[in-house]
Amino acid sequence: MRDSTSEVADIREAVHLCIDMQNIFAPGGLWATPWMERVLPAIVSIVSRHQARTIFTRFITPQDPEDRPGQWQSYFHRWSQATRKHLPRSALELVPALGKFVPPATVIDKPAYSAFSNPVLAGRLIDRNVGTVVISGAETDVCVLSTVLSAVDLGFRVVIVEDALCSSSDVGHDALMTMYRTRFHGQVDLVTTEELAEFWRE
Repeated sequence: MRDSTSEVADIREAVHLCIDMQNIFAPGGLWATPWMERVLPAIVSIVSRHQARTIFTRFITPQDPEDRPGQWQSYFHRWSQATRKHLPRSALELVPALGKFVPPATVIDKPAYSAFSNPVLAGRLIDRNVGTVVISGAETDVCVLSTVLSAVDLGFRVVIVEDALCSSSDVGHDALMTMYRTRFHGQVDLVTTEELAEFWRE
């Protein structure tokens, strides 16, 4: 449990933003994240308690590399098998354990790492008077990182559920957890799934 020097204020006016829990990142997927299965029960637990306040994001790859600007073209030439021309459509769907919650949970597709690369997201949060985003999903040191920094820039309080994140890099995951604790105090809180249930007051 949390020690007395790192208390978390109650979480209110919040939305659960679950990042890219898609088949492409699941075991057997092109970009498999080895410990996605390990954190999936924690994410299911959060979603089941906050179904209508959950927004899932999906990283949608281009049909062809030339459909993306700048360095994304080089990236998707290197990962041509991840373009929609070659990728099975099911690969970009949410993993079944989470897809069953839609609706009432909703889905926002994005073309880049940050969930906020789709401007619809920020508008939707503002319209709902959301002040806090609770973040889970994949990967800690790529799409989650980009989303966290965008959310901080936009003025949202960020609550990261540390046992509901996964990465293909243990080193990257651990480095980011250290960075959030030491560099973003006052803007980013880290909690466990158990603590989230305790602090989230809808």
